[in-house]
Amino acid sequence: MSFRLTLLSTAALLLAAPALAETTASAPPPAAPSAAVEDASSARDGVSFTVGEVLITAAGAAGSAKSLLTSVDRLGGDVAQAANVDYAWELIGKMPGVLVTDFNQGTTSGKFSFRGFNGEGEINAVKLLIDGVPSNGNDGNMPYLDMVFPLDIAGVEVVRGTSDPRYGLHAIAGSTNILTRVGGTYLDAKVLAGAYATYDGQVSAGYERGDISQNYLVAYRQSDGYRDHAALDRVSLAGKWFYQPNDALRAGVIARYYKGNADEPGYLTETQAVAAPRSTNDYNRTDGDTRKMGQYSLHLDWTPTSALSWSNSLYLNTLRDDRYVKYSAGASQQRRYADEEHWGAMTALRYEPQVAALSRLVFEVGGDVQRQDNISLRYNTIERVVTSQTRDQKFNLTVGGVYVQSVIEPTSWLTLTPAWRIDWVDGQFLNRLTGKASPVNDYGAIQQPKFSLALRPAEGVTVYGNWGKSFQIGVGSGAYLIPPRTTDLDPSINEGWEAGARYAPTDAFTTRLSVWGQTATGELKRKLNDPGGDFDNLGATKREGVDLQVDAKLTPRLAIWGAAAWQRARIRTPDPATPNLAGKKIDHVPERMFSGGVDFKASQRLTLSASASGQSAYELTTSNDHGRYGDYVSVDLDAAYQVNARLELRLQVKNLADASREYVWWDGAQTLHSPGEGRAAYVSARVRY
Repeated sequence: MSFRLTLLSTAALLLAAPALAETTASAPPPAAPSAAVEDASSARDGVSFTVGEVLITAAGAAGSAKSLLTSVDRLGGDVAQAANVDYAWELIGKMPGVLVTDFNQGTTSGKFSFRGFNGEGEINAVKLLIDGVPSNGNDGNMPYLDMVFPLDIAGVEVVRGTSDPRYGLHAIAGSTNILTRVGGTYLDAKVLAGAYATYDGQVSAGYERGDISQNYLVAYRQSDGYRDHAALDRVSLAGKWFYQPNDALRAGVIARYYKGNADEPGYLTETQAVAAPRSTNDYNRTDGDTRKMGQYSLHLDWTPTSALSWSNSLYLNTLRDDRYVKYSAGASQQRRYADEEHWGAMTALRYEPQVAALSRLVFEVGGDVQRQDNISLRYNTIERVVTSQTRDQKFNLTVGGVYVQSVIEPTSWLTLTPAWRIDWVDGQFLNRLTGKASPVNDYGAIQQPKFSLALRPAEGVTVYGNWGKSFQIGVGSGAYLIPPRTTDLDPSINEGWEAGARYAPTDAFTTRLSVWGQTATGELKRKLNDPGGDFDNLGATKREGVDLQVDAKLTPRLAIWGAAAWQRARIRTPDPATPNLAGKKIDHVPERMFSGGVDFKASQRLTLSASASGQSAYELTTSNDHGRYGDYVSVDLDAAYQVNARLELRLQVKNLADASREYVWWDGAQTLHSPGEGRAAYVSARVRY
């Protein structure tokens, strides 16, 4: 509590000073000037889609997404920094075609996914990076995303599909990179208060002088939560120090620390959820979680000439997660403890020679090594008192990969991008309850060919297509050859394609339509509540869909944007043990999703915004015989008032219509429900120097 009061008081003083000094309204100062705005003509001829204003850092640098001819979506820092969320994963739900799964269970709050993969945690198909640093847990979940607070975000980049060769592990359906503020001299502070006794304070600061830049974040959030026994308490600290003696060289260090505590309200029966959605169960009163994380990275970028660039990073991630959870009245409370250390290195070298016979030619080679040392413990408990131990696992996993990619432009209107990636897997597993050790499955060299092309028949028009392969391996104990299995598992190979068109005749209008498909062989589905951490073979699967996005600035004062996605995910050829699943829909995948919004500048000082999102119902299980749940439509309102050049006041109303929304799952005997938040209002004040 003392930390919260100190932080909020400090931020309040920062807010008050300029309010007294300034009396005329003008545009607020820009965010940290660490990047150049993307060239307008190249933006119109690309394939990306943007929500908000985005600064592109080193657009042509090695390892960037600049050369990708697939669905690349970017969320601007202006949108992210204005957001009011309990956890950063909620922000990604503003992106086109992104599915958000809202568990509402303490630090296990939720996650995002896309391309027909659900967010249940059984198959985690999105590679997460923070400032280019791999940030998934061993199981592919995204705990490290909790460290990022909105005010420190410079932009979000989502790459969908299988044609991106930069990443291997967890990049089954694509990747998401959270870019934070680096460089510049500024002070940005925000305080917020609102529904459910929510208090939030964030301070982001940067100081750049000469060759040295330094950036800092101090952030805190506390809330009692929508439901009983749902309080949370989170603090995040970050520091970024960079040295750039000239335009050719930049070296730096990024460090983050995070601690979060949260109670878990548990799951309700359907009857309880309807009658008292904000309630909890008596048996959940000792459920909760403490999560501590750190992320530390070294970065070195070298651009000796305009034709050559080299990007490198080293990183270390640490996770300590201690959770107590009881899923139903008849189940035992469990203590789930995870201790993970991830470290590795990434490199990418890009060369762009001048070739007279070609409009453009680029070669890029890169690779990474990602190592994990993990401990996973589980116990049966009664009100946090251990009665027995059900899991004691210690294991390491190393995944290394290399890739090569070329961008070939025979003419200015045609781009060809062939690429190839290969990954290898190594590791050892020890069951400390039995003393038995097991090797990793011999996955061999995992080959991933990829190819993309783009045609530009007219200015502002791009027609593109891509194809590629990605892979899935087991997570936890599922990656190892553990008895009674005697045969090494092959990796599950995903093969995906996309065809689309983007039309951007001016900077004021952009639309993109794409059709995509993705199949998999031997898809693995993690058993979430299995003491040993085993998996099921889902079999051969097929996912397909259509994505549509539109962004239009109708007048200097009025802008609209919208996105719709249609998708299907089915089991083509099930495991021989479950032949009845042939043709069934994969659970928790809604077939329709939409999001959209309108921004209206009512005056020089006042901006009004409205946004809406929704989805259709999903099947609760892969057997498709336990009902459909999860459909919703939610509308949010936002009003921002620029008091003066530095101070902005904001009112936000979430779920304006107080619409019902819930997460539902099947525990083998009954449906269990986690109701989402009702209507809620928040006020905030933000000052920028």
